[in-house]
Amino acid sequence: VQLQASGGGLVQPGGSLRLSCAVSGSIFSMSVMGWYRQALGKQRDMVASITTGGSTNYADSVKGRFTISRDNAKNTVYLQMNSLKPEDTAVYYCNAVRTILGKKYHYWGQGTQVTVSS
Repeated sequence: VQLQASGGGLVQPGGSLRLSCAVSGSIFSMSVMGWYRQALGKQRDMVASITTGGSTNYADSVKGRFTISRDNAKNTVYLQMNSLKPEDTAVYYCNAVRTILGKKYHYWGQGTQVTVSS
């Protein structure tokens, strides 16, 4: 399984970006797709996730600003980020979880840098 993240960049505070994560193979085989981020010197934290059934979960810090979605036909997951703040600056990683016989297998993309600065 390969995950290819894209869409990062430099944006001013209050701006928007959309991240994309293309998955090799079918995303139906993944029980959960998500986005994590890691700021410089900090741990990697969950930002948003979406299940195969479409249930979503968000970190408190991004609720109301970020939206995760999936396009099953394109095997792609998106993260729409609005009202960006400097504290959103981080490397964003796409994550996929495949559950087999109750055991979870995690797959990671290469990360894409998001910088929010004036």
